[in-house]
Amino acid sequence: MAKVYLDEDADLGWIKDRTIAVIGYGNQGHAQAQNLRDSGCRVIVGARRGKSWERAERDGFSVYEPGEAAERAEILHLLVPDEQQAALYREALAPHLKEGKTLGFSHGFNIHFKQIVPPPHVDVILVAPKAPGTMVRKMYLQGSGTPGLVAVFQDASGGALKTALAMAKGIGLTRIGVLQTTFKEETETDLFGEQSVLVGGVSELIKAGFETLVEAGYQPENAYFECLHELKLIVDLIYERGIEGMMAAVSNTAEYGGRTRGPRLIGEETRRVMRELLREIQNGNFAREWIRENEQGLPNLRRMREEGREHLIERVGRELRRWAGIERQNL
Repeated sequence: MAKVYLDEDADLGWIKDRTIAVIGYGNQGHAQAQNLRDSGCRVIVGARRGKSWERAERDGFSVYEPGEAAERAEILHLLVPDEQQAALYREALAPHLKEGKTLGFSHGFNIHFKQIVPPPHVDVILVAPKAPGTMVRKMYLQGSGTPGLVAVFQDASGGALKTALAMAKGIGLTRIGVLQTTFKEETETDLFGEQSVLVGGVSELIKAGFETLVEAGYQPENAYFECLHELKLIVDLIYERGIEGMMAAVSNTAEYGGRTRGPRLIGEETRRVMRELLREIQNGNFAREWIRENEQGLPNLRRMREEGREHLIERVGRELRRWAGIERQNL
C-alpha cells in the first residue's frame, strides 16, 4: 500500500517563517495561494502585469514580477502552464535560486523531461492537488479538502519532504490525504490518464458513439443525449461509488448490456494502443512532440481545435445546452 500522509503527519510551523511565492495566478495558483494564506502562511504572488496580476491584487496579495517575487521568497511554487515554465524559470527564477531555497511544482513534466534543471543546492518538491483549483478552494472553505500527491526530486536541505507536507497541509490536501509518489510516476501517469481515458479516450468514444447513431439515421439530438449528456450521470456515480457501485445503481438491462458488450468494444486492440501511448510517454517521444509543437506556435493544436468546433456534436450540443438551461455563458 502506498504511503498516505494526513494532517497529523505535517507541520505548518516548518514553513510559516518562510515567504512562499506562488508564481502564476491561474486555476491552481489562485486556489493554492489563498488556501496557504488562510492557513497562516506568508504568501506573495509572482505574475506578469495583466488580468492575473489584477486578480491577485483584488484578492489582497502583494504582487511582483516573477523575478522579484523569486528574490523575495524562500519557497518558489511554480504554477504557470507547463509550456511556459521552462522559459520563465530561465529568465526570472534561476538567478534567484540561492542555497536553502525550495522550488515547488504541481506537475512534474518539466523536471522529469529535463526542461528545467535546478541547481543541486536547492530542494525540489511536488505538491499536486488531484482536483481543479476551483474545487481545491471550495472544499478548503467548507472545512474539508481534496486528495493530492507529494514527491521529492531533490533534497539538498534534508527537509524537503517536510516542506512538501507542510505545503500540502496549508493547501488543505492532508485533510483528506496525500499520496507519496515520484516526479516520474506523477508525470507519466498523469499524461497517460489524460491521453488514454480522461481527455482523449472519453472524447473519441463519445464522438464515435454519436456518429454511429447519426449515420444509422437517428436524430442527432437524441444521439447527443444518449452518448454525451447522460455521461455526467454515470461519471458522478462512478466518482461516488466506484464502477461496481455504478453498476448496482443502473437498470439490470443497462448493467447486462454494459458487462457483455463493453469488453467487445474495449478489447485487446485498445489495450495494445494504450501500451503504445504509454511507451511514447515513457521514452520521451510525446514530450519532444509537445515541446516542438509549442516552439512552432501550436499549428496542429490550432487546426484540431477549429475542426473540433465544427463537428456536428458541437453544433447540436450548443443548441441543446441552451435549450436545457445548462450552457455556461462564459464559454
